[in-house]
Amino acid sequence: MPSNKTDRILGIAIGVLMLLLVGTIASTLREKVVRVGDKAPDFELVTDSGQRVTRSNFGGRLLVLNFWATWCPPCIEELPSLNELQQRLGGQGLVVLGVSVDKDGRAYREFLSKMQVRFLTARDPEAKISSAYGTFKFPETYVIDSRGRVVQKHIGARVWSDERILAQFRSLL
Repeated sequence: MPSNKTDRILGIAIGVLMLLLVGTIASTLREKVVRVGDKAPDFELVTDSGQRVTRSNFGGRLLVLNFWATWCPPCIEELPSLNELQQRLGGQGLVVLGVSVDKDGRAYREFLSKMQVRFLTARDPEAKISSAYGTFKFPETYVIDSRGRVVQKHIGARVWSDERILAQFRSLL
């Protein structure tokens, strides 16, 4: 009889351990998705102009972090308005940073030259930074305040020079 009790206890212990194992595995497989109100994941990259940037070195400024690619038509569509956003509010403390997931460096540089992109840009060909944010649709844009918090998240193209959007940004500056 004692072995039946021991067998039951071992069975329960094994069942509990299996549930814990399955729960642990499931939590690691779930992708992190950054939401409004979350602390923005930090990153480090070198822009195309050679400037080393991190999420935390924009102290006091509003960061508009845009994930995009040259092969993405909506991304291309919003580039002129991102240029205008940087031009109109850059002097007031806003910084646009475009992070491309393009793998082909040469095609990427040619595209930037042709499109006359006038905001900070960098390439993240392994998509490590966009993955840290949970980005899988392009374009996707995070507006990050001076404390490193995500205050807005936009999936899809926007007209960033729209007066309503500019007014929202001015209120955050």
